[in-house]
Amino acid sequence: MCFYNQKKFACGDWAWGNFAAKCNHEYRMGETCGMKLVNNTEHLQTQCKLCEKIGIKYRRRQAEMERLTRWRREGSVMIASMERSQTIIKDLEQEIKQLEYERQMKQLNIGNK
Repeated sequence: MCFYNQKKFACGDWAWGNFAAKCNHEYRMGETCGMKLVNNTEHLQTQCKLCEKIGIKYRRRQAEMERLTRWRREGSVMIASMERSQTIIKDLEQEIKQLEYERQMKQLNIGNK
């Protein structure tokens, strides 16, 4: 039951911060007991790294979709570029699904502990 600081992000996720205080259960020098308790919570206005990655993928996907829509509206003859853009959109959607799955699993694991 050693004490650690906690970082709480704007998205609701949190992460362990620095070690704050040692409990009396571990007698060896420099060792901690393994149980973590919150000493102090620092509220951050930023998103966690996983949410930042998801946001970046969404913005990039939106830019590709707008580019593809513009090319179609203009009657572009850049077939290869349009196909490449469609492939990029599909890849980004897969990456977004994977990152969202990772976020859900992280939240479920926290709830089970």
